[in-house]
Amino acid sequence: MKKLSAVGSFTLLAIACLTIMVGCVIVPGLPSIAARLGVPDAASWLVTLPSLGVVLLGPLAARLIARAGLYRALLVGLFSYGLLGLAGSFLHGPGLVFTDRFLLGGATALVMAAGTGLLSSFFSGGQRLKMIALQGMSIELGGVLFLFVGGLLATLGWRWPFALYLFAWLFIAMLLLFVPQPPQEETINEAGKNSVPARSLRPVFVAALSSMVCFFTAVIVLPLHLHAQGFSEAETGYFLSFVSLVAVGAAWIMPRGVKRLGEYGTLYSAFAAYAIAHLLFATANSTLQLIAGAILMGCGFGLSVPLVNHMVVEHSPVNVRGKNLAGLSMAIFSGQFLSSFLALIPGSFSRIFTGAALIAVTAIFLLWVWQKRQKKIRVFS
Repeated sequence: MKKLSAVGSFTLLAIACLTIMVGCVIVPGLPSIAARLGVPDAASWLVTLPSLGVVLLGPLAARLIARAGLYRALLVGLFSYGLLGLAGSFLHGPGLVFTDRFLLGGATALVMAAGTGLLSSFFSGGQRLKMIALQGMSIELGGVLFLFVGGLLATLGWRWPFALYLFAWLFIAMLLLFVPQPPQEETINEAGKNSVPARSLRPVFVAALSSMVCFFTAVIVLPLHLHAQGFSEAETGYFLSFVSLVAVGAAWIMPRGVKRLGEYGTLYSAFAAYAIAHLLFATANSTLQLIAGAILMGCGFGLSVPLVNHMVVEHSPVNVRGKNLAGLSMAIFSGQFLSSFLALIPGSFSRIFTGAALIAVTAIFLLWVWQKRQKKIRVFS
C-alpha cells in the first residue's frame, strides 16, 4: 500500500474540517447575516439548507466519485465549495441565497465522501481507526477554529465570515502538492475485505442521522438561547468553540472506548451524553449548568461521528466504499436538516431541548434492538 507523508495526512485531515465549517462559520453572526441577506425570518435555514443539498445531491456525488475517482472528485468538490461559499455573501433574497446554500451542500457531499475515502485508502486496520479518529478530531478542531474566528470576523462586518470558505482553494494546492493518487490496483485488491450486506449499515446510518439531529439542534438553538440571556456574538462563538474542543478530546479517546465497550457500547455512551446535555440545557439556570451541558454535548459528537465513519469504511468493499460514504454523508446531513424542523417546536427553548433528548434516548433503544437482532442472526447462522 502506498504510504502517505505526514504533510499529506495533515492535508486530508484539514480538508475534513470543511464538512463542519459549511454551516458553522456564520453561526456566531447568524441574526445579522440573515438580515443582511434578506432572510431575517429564516436564519436557521442558512445553517441547515446545505444539509438538504447533501441529501438530494448525494447520489450525484456518489456517481461522480465512481466515474472520476476519489482524487478528481475531491478536487471538483473543493473548487465548488470555495466558489459557492464565497458567492453567498454577494447574493440577496430567499431565491438566490437559498439556491446557493443548497448547491454548497452538493459540494460538501463531494468533499466529505471523497476526502474520507481517499484518507482510508492509505491505511488499514488499527491504523485506519486511528486516522478516522484523528479526522474526527480535526473536524472538531476546525469547529473550534472557525467558530472562534467566525465570531471575531462577524464583529468586523457581516460579510467577513464568508471569506473562510476560501480555505477550500488553499487545500486544492496542498492536495496537488502533497497527496498522491492511490494506486488503482491496490484499491481493487482490497475489495471485499470486511464487507457485510448493505442492509447491515442501516443502524450506522440511523446513528449518524440521530447524532447530527442532537448536535445541530444545539448549534441552532443555543445561539438564540444565549443571545436571550445577554451573551454577545463573540461570547456565543467562544461557547460553541468550547463544545468543539471537548469533542476533540472525546474523538481522541474513542478508539479506546471501542476496545473496551465495543462499537455499539460506545454509541450508547454517546447518545446518553447527548440526552443528559439537552436536559441540562432545557433546565439551565446558571452558567455552570450550561458548561456541563457543553461538555456532554462535545462528548456525544466526538464519540459518535468518527465511529460511524470508521464503521462504514471497515464494512464496505472498496469498490462501493465511495457510494456508502456518500450514503453516510446523506445520513449525517439529513440529521442537520431535520434539526431545523425540531427547532420549530412552539413554546420555550426548553421544549426543543427536551425533544432532542428524547431523540437521543430513542436512538439508544433502536441501536439496542439492532444489536440484539445481529446477535440472534450470528447464533443461528
